Amino acid sequence: MTQTAPTIVLPDANLIERATRAAAAVAPLLPSAGALEVGQGIAPHEVPITEWSVAAVADFVTEAGLVGVLVKQDLTAALAAAPDGGLDLGAAVQPALDAAAATLGVGARTGRSLAGAALIETWESATVAVPLMSGGAVEAVLFLTSTAPVTPPPVFAPAGGHAPVRGVELLHGVAMEVTVELGRTRLSVRELLALSPGDVLELDRAAGSPADLLVNGRLIARGEVVVVDEDFALRVTEIVANPAGS
Repeated sequence: MTQTAPTIVLPDANLIERATRAAAAVAPLLPSAGALEVGQGIAPHEVPITEWSVAAVADFVTEAGLVGVLVKQDLTAALAAAPDGGLDLGAAVQPALDAAAATLGVGARTGRSLAGAALIETWESATVAVPLMSGGAVEAVLFLTSTAPVTPPPVFAPAGGHAPVRGVELLHGVAMEVTVELGRTRLSVRELLALSPGDVLELDRAAGSPADLLVNGRLIARGEVVVVDEDFALRVTEIVANPAGS
């Protein structure tokens, strides 16, 4: 009996371009001994998944699918040896997962680690992979299980020939994830593993500077942090004119 070879679906150019932009956002945020360079987007079957034992992944907030990063075992071992019981891989790579999702126009949920059968099962759903290299060696691999970006449904004209009005009011009931960012900083893996209660991290923003208001990772406004009924709040002082270019 002749066996039929399995059908291999290659990622299209648009999906590769989206994944490559996501990988470029991940590269500077991923814990690594050296600077990471973005490789060429490829089909997942070209990655020998059996050589990778663990990945950090995060589900998308507003669409089906997830973003993930295959990492080498030495990183997870270093995180596990951190003080106070170690550091979870998903938490350590969360900033990178958030940045990747933001380039795709979606938000990322809390990161988690995958290994063994769970990793293999997720990998079988991957649609594109992008290697991240240092010194010619592949140090990590970004992958997506998402397909093409979400597009609005077509609007059909009624029998009279006039299309109904479809304004932004149709989206008024859609919930969006809004976050306020006070500032950022960068740490080496050594500094990250050395953190302990009481340590103070200096952010890239002076005291009293406006905080950023982000929707799904995209800057839309700035404001000052205030306290309302013992809870933190943001008083908006500026609306960003061109959030897509921020």
